[in-house]
Amino acid sequence: MSATAAPSLTQQVTEIAAGAHVIAAHWLGRTLALALGDGAVLLVTERGESTRVAAHPEAGILVAAGDGKRLVTGGDDGRVVAVKADGALETLATAKGGAWIDALALHADGGVAYAAGKRVVARDAKGREKTFEAPSTARGLAFAPKGYRLAVSHYGGATLWYPNLDTPPEALTWKGSHIDVTWSTDGRFVITTMQENALHGWRLQPDRGHMRMTGYPAKVRSYAWSSDGDWLATSGAEAVIVWPFDSKEGPTGKAPRECGVRPARVSRVAFHPKAPVLAAGYEDGCVLLIRFTDASELLVRPAVRGSAVTAMSWHAGGEHLAFGCADGQAGLLSLPR
Repeated sequence: MSATAAPSLTQQVTEIAAGAHVIAAHWLGRTLALALGDGAVLLVTERGESTRVAAHPEAGILVAAGDGKRLVTGGDDGRVVAVKADGALETLATAKGGAWIDALALHADGGVAYAAGKRVVARDAKGREKTFEAPSTARGLAFAPKGYRLAVSHYGGATLWYPNLDTPPEALTWKGSHIDVTWSTDGRFVITTMQENALHGWRLQPDRGHMRMTGYPAKVRSYAWSSDGDWLATSGAEAVIVWPFDSKEGPTGKAPRECGVRPARVSRVAFHPKAPVLAAGYEDGCVLLIRFTDASELLVRPAVRGSAVTAMSWHAGGEHLAFGCADGQAGLLSLPR
């Protein structure tokens, strides 16, 4: 089914004028937080009231992460800043020499990790900091779903590090430049996006085996795990590419599923937190909802020239989907309860 033929939800979308490139979208309770390229964070309440907070007044936001209570941003001013739903700001850290913040990760207990160049800093919930020097520039960070363990992606693979233990970091090697990194929801797999048009994965149990996921026409810039952890959806093609992780071998020897095929590349993906529904944003500005069971589609936003989708996030309850775009436009889809 094409996007033009898909039944429409466009009347249930509230437009938001973000005013700058939307780097990320996260929910702080019932408040939507949009991290913007101009250094501000736009907070939008459920009543539609908006407030701009100058998180990085003289810089741009490069990366952002959210844990439901705060939005943490890293800027090209070397600062790591936490923003709460009421607009309160706290500077959590400043990188040595003001180096750009390249990556961020948040732990469920309130810890935060950030990378500036090769230097990775993990700060636990009590404020205690530990540092790790990556083999090369750290490009991606992700905390394991259980325990206090951090995955760091870099050139030549990824490294698994326990900040609070004296055990040496564990190297997961594979040639090439590894960008973002993610853990499967059960902690059995570590997956990286690569500078080449591919994903690479490692099976941590039982055999440290490699998994190559190739065939993309472009780099993978966005990924999302299904609520049951059985599927990994990715951007980078003119369809959402979804890899199976419902067995101990992961996607090894299996073909991915494809859905949401359109004449534009997928730029953002987000699985619904409860239902088998996938949201897909495209480089031409289109947004679709795709029912994963039968690939049926609902149109959320038609294509808008020059308005590539750059951020997307479901509210934890699943009744709201937020999206943001490169030209400063954004929107909020409200589904009937």
